[in-house]
Amino acid sequence: MSIVIIGAGLAGGTAATELREQGYEGTVVLVGAETHPPYERPPLSKGYLLGNDSLEDAFVHPRDWYAEHDVDLRLGVEATGLDTDAHVVSTTGGDLTYERLLLATGAEPRRLAVAEDSGVPTAYLRTIEDSDRLRDAFAAGGRIAVVGAGWIGLEVAAAAREKGCEVTVFETAELPLLRVLGPTVAQVFADLHREHGVDLRLGTSVAADDLAGADLVVAGVGVSPRLDLARSGGLAVDDGVLVDAGLRTSVASVYAVGDIASHAHPVLGHRIRVEHWDTAINQAKVAAHNLAGADETYDAMPYFFTDQYDLGMEYVGHASGDDEVVVHGDLSARQFRAFWTREGRVVAAMHANDWDATDDLRAAVESGELPASP
Repeated sequence: MSIVIIGAGLAGGTAATELREQGYEGTVVLVGAETHPPYERPPLSKGYLLGNDSLEDAFVHPRDWYAEHDVDLRLGVEATGLDTDAHVVSTTGGDLTYERLLLATGAEPRRLAVAEDSGVPTAYLRTIEDSDRLRDAFAAGGRIAVVGAGWIGLEVAAAAREKGCEVTVFETAELPLLRVLGPTVAQVFADLHREHGVDLRLGTSVAADDLAGADLVVAGVGVSPRLDLARSGGLAVDDGVLVDAGLRTSVASVYAVGDIASHAHPVLGHRIRVEHWDTAINQAKVAAHNLAGADETYDAMPYFFTDQYDLGMEYVGHASGDDEVVVHGDLSARQFRAFWTREGRVVAAMHANDWDATDDLRAAVESGELPASP
């Protein structure tokens, strides 16, 4: 049986790896638009951007691994169309016929017109080349404007400050990460960045005049899932490719994972699309098993992490800023555990600088029970 994987990012590379490690012996073709073999993206805004980690550490495997494991890796090739009746993917390198197909096409940064029209050089962060550009800019010093105080925006701001740049962050919400964390925990991140010298401008839109004094604008206003290929094949789409609990799309021979997958989560009881490293890895493993003939369910809770200055954080579950939060520990010292509750059940939990907490956080979210305060 031939399996084609479209998207040679972390999810696509992990799926190919899992197929071979689980003993699948059929044809595996892995197609990627970038010229790099599959790599992890978190280092691009963390260790690699700071110059603390080598680029080699980010790759899923050395390039030779794919040939050695009979994975047909086709880089610099874009998928342009999908015919699910004929089981054919059209690409810039020719048509590919498949028996089963995995879509892992990822996401792309939303463009920021006000920055691009301002006359100031504008950067995004998605690829190795993007991270290299930011590394060079930060090394040169100067004034960096970051638009958007989400995870990427804040990590970029932290990296720029650690390299000695002047940093201004613009955010329309009243606090960074407000829609995710709510005001109590979001205030921790506002205080953190201000203590490190960031000019944090909250509750404001940004105009071209606001950016005029910057040497570089970094746009961190979110990403959009790449859905054109799925749409061309007639797959059901709604803010992502709709997949069931086993990551199958509306066409039985096609699966989707990672940033594009709007997953019917069997534990949460609703659809969720997660743009994080852990989901890319673990969805890809389940999808690989199912592509090879298994019938598994993906039920892992969403997980992500961040490192900013001296704050390290891990988060499990899925909450909104409107959910109630209970904090154990010291917010001002930035060493605490936080639990978000909805209708009396824990739906998400995080720690800051409490590295023994991870298992307890997962247990609280999986059980829905709020632990006693230590």
